[in-house]
Amino acid sequence: MEMNINLDCPQYHYGNIHLYNCDCMKLMKQIPDNSIDFIFTDPPYGHKNNNGDMASHWEAIFKGKKEKYIPEKDWRPIINDGIEANDLFQKSIKEWHRIIKQGSSCCCCCGGGGPDPQFARWSLWLDSAFDGGFKHMVIWDKGPMGMGHHYRRSYETILVTQKKGASCKWYADSKDIENIIRPGMYGIKKIIPQADQHPTEKPKQLSKLFITLHSKEDDIVFDPFTGSGSTAEACLDVNRQFIGSEITKEFYDMAVNRIKIHVSQQKLF
Repeated sequence: MEMNINLDCPQYHYGNIHLYNCDCMKLMKQIPDNSIDFIFTDPPYGHKNNNGDMASHWEAIFKGKKEKYIPEKDWRPIINDGIEANDLFQKSIKEWHRIIKQGSSCCCCCGGGGPDPQFARWSLWLDSAFDGGFKHMVIWDKGPMGMGHHYRRSYETILVTQKKGASCKWYADSKDIENIIRPGMYGIKKIIPQADQHPTEKPKQLSKLFITLHSKEDDIVFDPFTGSGSTAEACLDVNRQFIGSEITKEFYDMAVNRIKIHVSQQKLF
């Protein structure tokens, strides 16, 4: 990986894995045009997760507390997860289009259902930023009922967009890849994040599926919202290069520790 990235921030490098504790916009400004093979990411949805919401109360249960509500000092809100999420998303996708190669794809996690139709808004914005390149919405059926009231949330979406100018990079060995990921498929299992995990943790098998569909070994995968590093770990599993940024020091440290543990286990076995 030959990129001249010069950032004054905490950073971790192991082989072809590169993690930066910084604002993703600062990192993307230093990534050259047409240099990234694939993007998989899980941006803030703008839902104010873990900021006194139901997820905060679930964490109280996971910690074994008897209180009905977790105190505000123990909330773990996600930066840019309020109204500013839409502005950040629109700025980000312009950079995504610039830095990925022709024929490459972006797979972006998003919510499903309502009351805020974020998936619809983001789909249209992606299609516009990629000059009509929106490709598909994949449904991730997470299994048993999630949170909610009238319609319990049981799925999320992955929005797939392609940069035009070349055939879509697609490396599936078969023609039976559906647009619904059902419970247990590809080893993907629902995660109910606990207090020592990222509040919107995704299973690494989810990113691994899309990485293997849209990239080949040694390709460069980028995740501007790295969180606790599940996509970085997936890249280690399938021999991809990885660049990622995470703005929150706590989650960046989780990602670094995750990679260190994974590497030590690889060496052990």
